[in-house]
Order: sequence, then structure tokens, then C-alpha cells
Amino acid sequence: MKQKLIVGNWKMNGSLAANAALLQALKQGLPEGGKAGVAVAAPAVYLAQLQAELSGSAIGIGAQDVSQHEQGAFTGEVSAVMLKEFGARYVLVGHSERRQYHGETDAVVAAKAQAALAKGITPIVCVGETLQEREAGQTEAVVKRQLAAVIHQVGACVSELVVAYEPVWAIGTGKTATPEQAQAVHAVLRAQLAAATEHAGRVPLLYGGSMNAANAEQLLAQTDIDGGLVGGASLKAADFLTIVAAAQ
Repeated sequence: MKQKLIVGNWKMNGSLAANAALLQALKQGLPEGGKAGVAVAAPAVYLAQLQAELSGSAIGIGAQDVSQHEQGAFTGEVSAVMLKEFGARYVLVGHSERRQYHGETDAVVAAKAQAALAKGITPIVCVGETLQEREAGQTEAVVKRQLAAVIHQVGACVSELVVAYEPVWAIGTGKTATPEQAQAVHAVLRAQLAAATEHAGRVPLLYGGSMNAANAEQLLAQTDIDGGLVGGASLKAADFLTIVAAAQ
């Protein structure tokens, strides 16, 4: 049975004091020998703190974005090499908020995924449709288009990805896809990966639309849901630990 993976996305939240308290609670609350993989993706300015606080722990370090460029005149950008120096194991690419607010295209997301892989960091590739696209019956076409761009870019490295389905209409809204709705899209993504690589079974498919302590168990019970990309609930130690427990 594939190991589940639970990743907390702190988004633009946190402080040195709050982070320290949260990480301490997570380290104390995680079961020894737990079966699920656990990671937190923090704002870049806190990666040094995570590196220090999580040294020797089972919690992986994640970043929320990465530049498609290695170095140079790209003010404000952070490269994969830089993330690697601070112990980043994962990085989010193509989160809907990056696509929406920063105009990231499928091509840019694909280039970022490739840049991360080139430096040994696992990209968590986010795909998902808006409410308008869902109501127009375009869900499958949208997520397949978004994932296809990454598959084409990374070639034989497809099996090294993590993919997160995050319906845009369910992020931070309190609305959640039903387990059946989420599973249907995950099955589409699984089939798309299977067509691209014989190692598709290695690719964890995470659900990322308002997963919380109340709905995690039902979502994680679905055949093709291998974990969660958790937003608001990852800022509350008790809730995040409940979700991790549901994945064990």
C-alpha cells in the first residue's frame, strides 16, 4: 500500500514565535513510526527556521514557490539551489493563487517543476478548475491540460512528481468537493499519468480543496486519493495532527 502524504501549506501566514509553537506541537504530536509522510510548506523567509526546528524530525520541509531560473537578474525570485540549501524537500508549483494573482501559465508552471527536479526537489504540481469551468463541464479538460504541460516538460521524470488536485472553487471557501467528486478527478489524473509512464503508481495524488479534520478520513479513503495539501487546517496543530492520523 502506497504511503500517504500530508502537506501543510501555510500560505502567507506565520511569525517566528507562532511557527516555533506550531512546529513544537507537531513534533510532539506525531506518532513514532507513523506510516504517513508529513511536510509543511512555509513562506521562504521562514525556511531557515524550519531547517533548525525540524532537524532530525520526520517532518519534511517544503517551499511555496520556486523560480524557473537558476540565478541572475530576477529580483524577488528564489531559485531551487537556494531552497535546497535550506533543506527543502518539496516545493509547490502552480498553486491556483499563483496562477490567479501572478499570471502563471501552464508553461511557467512546467518550467518551475523542471527547475525543482533538476536540483533534487520534488515539485508538488497543483491543478484545478474554477467554479465557472466546473459548471461548464470543463473540469477534466482543464486539469488534463494543466498536467499535460508538466508531463511534456519533465519527460522521463514524471514519476518523481507529486500532483495535487485543488478545485479552485473549494480553496479557502469552506466548500469541499465530495469524496466522490474528488475521486472522479483523481482517477482522470491517474489515467493520464499511466499513459505517460509505467511508474505512475509512484506518483502521490493529493487532494487540496479545504481538507480539514472533519472530512479528511472520508477523502483519504478514496481509491486514488493518496494524501492532502492542507491549507487553513495546517495552521492549527490539533487539526493538522487529526488529518495526519486519518492518513495512517
